[in-house]
Amino acid sequence: MPHSNRILIAAVAVAFGVAALAGSGGLRAQAKAGTEKKIYCWNEGGRKVCGDALPAEAANSARTEISARSGLRTGQVSRALSDDERSAAALAQEQARLQAEAEAMQKRRDLAMVESYATEADLRRAYGERTELLDETLKASTLGVTNLRLSLLNLLRQASDRELSGDIVSKSLTTTIRDQHVELLRQQQILASQRLDRAALDDDLKDALLRYRALKAPPGAAATAKPDAQAGPAPAAG
Repeated sequence: MPHSNRILIAAVAVAFGVAALAGSGGLRAQAKAGTEKKIYCWNEGGRKVCGDALPAEAANSARTEISARSGLRTGQVSRALSDDERSAAALAQEQARLQAEAEAMQKRRDLAMVESYATEADLRRAYGERTELLDETLKASTLGVTNLRLSLLNLLRQASDRELSGDIVSKSLTTTIRDQHVELLRQQQILASQRLDRAALDDDLKDALLRYRALKAPPGAAATAKPDAQAGPAPAAG
């Protein structure tokens, strides 16, 4: 074998030997790190306890892990949560998720509002149409409640007159009075709900104007602090 080839083979063998030694040294270092002895410190009965082994009763306790070789802290383990705490954490996480979804939905609605109404006047006009429709509904509901009340008063007057004259109040009249009273209460609840919706519509318009102006404002420009005095629709009827 030529002398130069022997030198090349020897160099390759030395290189492989150095790599093998380095690899074995790295494995030993990893094994040493994996089996490095730890000191555990936790609270037990209001006092701090440390040891090289963690007892079963402290497995769920908060603890600090310290390297026995260097004395430095290597880890921190929080205590295990109770069933109630886990339930509360899951509830809080779900509430945060729902809140994030609601905020994302509001942003999509705001963008759709800006795209749908070219000017603030267009937005006011759209709310004005809703206001007129709700006002007409309120008028009809108010009239219906008034008529029901008058009808019920008339029926009660008839029943009272019969009793005063010594006549028997018929079962049909009693049933009609009862049914009309139930219907009057139902219509009054509907009217109260409609009045709340009408009042909420004013607030919705004010909020919509604020969001609209903020989205329409040039970058860096401050949005109007609050809508002007004519932001809300006309007052509700009744």
